[in-house]
Amino acid sequence: MKRLRFVGSALTLVLASVTLVAVAPAAQAAPDTVAPAAASAARPGSTAIPTAVGPLPVTATSYPFGAADHQGVPENLAAVGYTEKEYLVSGRSNVYTWTPAGPGEVRSADAPYTTRVLVRLPLAKQKFSGNVVVEMLNPSNYFDLNIGWAMAHRQMVKNGDAWVGITAKPIAVDALKSFDPTRYAALSFANPLALSDPANCLTVAADSARTTENGLIWDIYTQVGAWLKSPADTNPLRYGTAKSRVQHAYGFGYSQTGGYLVNYINAIHPRVVKSDGRPMYDAYIVAVAGGAFAGAYPMNQCEPAPLPTDARRQFLNVGVPIMRIMSQSDYLYGIDSRRSDSDSRIDRYRHYEMAGAGHATPDELYFSASPADIVKANRAVPPVACNEGPRSRFPSAIFFDAALRNLDWWVRYNVAPPHAAPILVKDGAPVLDQFGNVQGGVRSTLLEVPTSTWYGTATGASFCFIAGYEVPLSKEVLASQYSSHRDYITKVGTSALSLVTQRFLTPDDARLLVAEAAKSNIP
Repeated sequence: MKRLRFVGSALTLVLASVTLVAVAPAAQAAPDTVAPAAASAARPGSTAIPTAVGPLPVTATSYPFGAADHQGVPENLAAVGYTEKEYLVSGRSNVYTWTPAGPGEVRSADAPYTTRVLVRLPLAKQKFSGNVVVEMLNPSNYFDLNIGWAMAHRQMVKNGDAWVGITAKPIAVDALKSFDPTRYAALSFANPLALSDPANCLTVAADSARTTENGLIWDIYTQVGAWLKSPADTNPLRYGTAKSRVQHAYGFGYSQTGGYLVNYINAIHPRVVKSDGRPMYDAYIVAVAGGAFAGAYPMNQCEPAPLPTDARRQFLNVGVPIMRIMSQSDYLYGIDSRRSDSDSRIDRYRHYEMAGAGHATPDELYFSASPADIVKANRAVPPVACNEGPRSRFPSAIFFDAALRNLDWWVRYNVAPPHAAPILVKDGAPVLDQFGNVQGGVRSTLLEVPTSTWYGTATGASFCFIAGYEVPLSKEVLASQYSSHRDYITKVGTSALSLVTQRFLTPDDARLLVAEAAKSNIP
């Protein structure tokens, strides 16, 4: 009983401290802070507003693929004041080519398309922050994964942000049509080039087809952003008012679609600024994609991606804030993506490497379509375990929650995010501490107050090579590090408080980490 009383007291004190420090960063950053612009609805530019049909009806037998209540771990959005809507969005997209000389150039013009868009938003307009996080849904498993929601939904819900996921590739369209042929009958990424056209290449990637065109996504991404910022009656973020209430749109991509964002930022973003007089997206989070690891993709399915050392894989003078976030699974492959941070107005940039975090996480499966729905979509269910055991449970979301909050402050108030050294590398290999964990990178309580060794790569099927795994430290090692459970909790609380102060951890996530430590039996 005495031990339990102490645990409760320590937890209360730590959480109270975390709450008090939550407002410290804004005050500390005052010299770099400018007054926020008056809130106003974003004005549409010359980008075409696509046609949207929806929200599509939801029944017991027809519902969105990846719907919150049909995820791997079902989620009750209403319980947190959110709702979900699905639309079919149609328009015309150019297909681009991309030379080293500059932005993309039109290869084929005005190809019709229809894609689907999944929207999660606050039920009440008073809750809406004015932010929308827009991601091209990851198709690496040949179906849509809701990874942006998986990684940062806690921060989005806390802040009142909307989230939008866009089906981004024909191979994912095929899965949707298998899942529900009626609901998704209209979806189309049809190739504007006939099979007889010499420009329609005879050889395409294994996940592609000559009858469809992967390169339609670039204008789709711009046009969906324009729709969300528009006064169109179909825009779900208008909340019934005469003008759109979207103030800021943030682009998010993870792994393959993180690489898509590299293409978009460097090849399409400049075109949008030129045509519209402003960017469509006010900032970007490019996740686990850089250098030789998913660092760029073909602009169209008939031309190769830029080489790993090509300058088009790096960011320079984009004009809006960018955060590139690599994981312990991929930072060595993507080491060429490293560059200096910058606070220049035209080159706001941060490079982060998540120490301990795996690339392919359990959360990306828990927060996407259920195994039964994946099978119904005629796709293989990705494994949640590898030869070494379950996919790493390392909570990557803690880094993304903090990154999204810091990105928003950067855009709204010019409060620059913290800097973090990259993971230490010597002779092409990571420098490890006495527990076998990497040194450097963005830190967390799990490495600062370790109870396990965290690996970024595993062996086995599918994406196990970037899934990572955990090996708990022995009882003897834990006993040598922590004299008691009280000592362990105190160290976790101290680390969490420091990370909140540095803005590498949100107060809410600090509370979760401390509470988890309190429930453990360590040492």
